[in-house]
Amino acid sequence: MLQVTHLSKTYRTGAASFPVLKDLSFHVRKGEFVAVMGPSGSGKTTLLNCLSCFIPHDGGQILLNGDPLAGLSEDRLARIRNRHLGFVFQDFMLLDGLTVFENICLPQVIAKKPVLQMEETARRLCGLFGIGKIEGKYPAEISGGEKQRTAVARALMNRPYIILADEPTGNLDSRSCRAVIDAFLTAKRDLNSTILMVTHDSYAASFCDRVIVLKDGAIHQELTRESGRREFMDELLNVLRELGGDLDDAE
Repeated sequence: MLQVTHLSKTYRTGAASFPVLKDLSFHVRKGEFVAVMGPSGSGKTTLLNCLSCFIPHDGGQILLNGDPLAGLSEDRLARIRNRHLGFVFQDFMLLDGLTVFENICLPQVIAKKPVLQMEETARRLCGLFGIGKIEGKYPAEISGGEKQRTAVARALMNRPYIILADEPTGNLDSRSCRAVIDAFLTAKRDLNSTILMVTHDSYAASFCDRVIVLKDGAIHQELTRESGRREFMDELLNVLRELGGDLDDAE
């Protein structure tokens, strides 16, 4: 589904160069839930920005469902972001003037899909994520967990190839965090959704199938969950302790 090969990115300021991503290669399979972790400055945010085509990469290749993302026009990139990429952000990015239902419909409004099809899809997602009772409310009237579940439903409206989630549990309490993770697990189980989540939260990452750990712009280690969630979380914590540094990402 997503194939990254020898990806590199360097920021330049005057004569100074700062390599941020260094020869990254990894893949995410269809229906897989993968996390990217690492200390502050490890390149997580830059990686996500390259994958979403918000910034260009310098070298290597990104393939989405077999198609390269480099060198596309802005119009083509905009279509890919709307139709084939789903985004979930730490600060929800819901429109305050729209209801929950209207926020969820937004990707298909932009894609100019038929109204009946749009509403049917949105209601099905509301039911799937347990937010049907709040579909007429506005973002200011619902909890953080409900906002993020709304954001997950919105990200799935166009059945994207992959959801890119940027610290989706970062602003949430433990109960709301679990509700959001359950929403991702529901999307994976019921819709065979593919999810790549950047996070510093080892609890959230412990629900994933696999975790890619970055250090100084390179892949330090990949861990696959082969036992229970608690055991996997302990394994993640051990790796992160070995890395040291500030694990509360502020890239």
